[in-house]
Amino acid sequence: MSFSTFIDQSRHRVDQVINTRLDIYQSHTRLQEAMRYSLFNGGKRVRPILVYASADAIAESNGTTDQAAAAIEAIHAYSLIHDDLPAMDNDDLRRGKPTCHIAFDEATAILAGDALQTMAFDILSDTSDTDVDANTRLLMIQALANASGANGMVAGQSIDLCAINQQLSLEELANMHRLKTGALINSAVRLGALSTGIASEQQLTALEVYANAVGLAFQVQDDVLDVISDTQTLGKQQGADAALSKPTYVSLLGLDSAKNKAKQLHEEALDALGGFDYRADNLRHLSAYIVNRNH
Repeated sequence: MSFSTFIDQSRHRVDQVINTRLDIYQSHTRLQEAMRYSLFNGGKRVRPILVYASADAIAESNGTTDQAAAAIEAIHAYSLIHDDLPAMDNDDLRRGKPTCHIAFDEATAILAGDALQTMAFDILSDTSDTDVDANTRLLMIQALANASGANGMVAGQSIDLCAINQQLSLEELANMHRLKTGALINSAVRLGALSTGIASEQQLTALEVYANAVGLAFQVQDDVLDVISDTQTLGKQQGADAALSKPTYVSLLGLDSAKNKAKQLHEEALDALGGFDYRADNLRHLSAYIVNRNH
């Protein structure tokens, strides 16, 4: 299977699960519309694709892998809704479309984010798929909760907000992004591996090293694109970080060094996969995609 076919199939699989779940929520149409709007507004599905690629590196993906992919995308969508709010980054555009609070209203956006967060754990705790045992499923729920909350993504966003107009060291910046962006990417890779039910500790450790490198590379490339790309290509306001006086890898290292940093992290990710065979090739391709993407 080619990498492009793998990408298409992964997106189709996770979209099917998301659509099925959204159809359950019929209690209030406007809330459901806001949830659907935020889940289907042109996202690349990088995190769900990482779930599938991680599972395939160990064994064949299964129904639990589908659940993990949908759960991780629900958490990601919720985080973007809340990040875009006026009290946070105050963004009007997301993927070239009005952000949720612009398309609907602030209150609906907050509630849609809340609903997507709980939807993620509803999906992941569904035992109708019996590909993994109860203990493994609990480990998966715990991994997503840790990555999403005060030890992960939420903490990273808090540090980010406090860093406006502040000078951070490279170590402090890396820590912020390890939490804000990297934690969920790390969780995606871990969930994919756990969903097979047979991942060894050695494999999980190697995949964690891979995910840490890829997660940081993702953010470094974001910082680069915020400088060299344009609003139409990015799908969000170009130069937004500079406008908010946020520290970035470009502001600390310079553009060329930031580009080199992304390439170095890509090489670290590939090295971490040295113990895996051809079945991890999609993880290798994803690392290259992350550091070479233009939006």
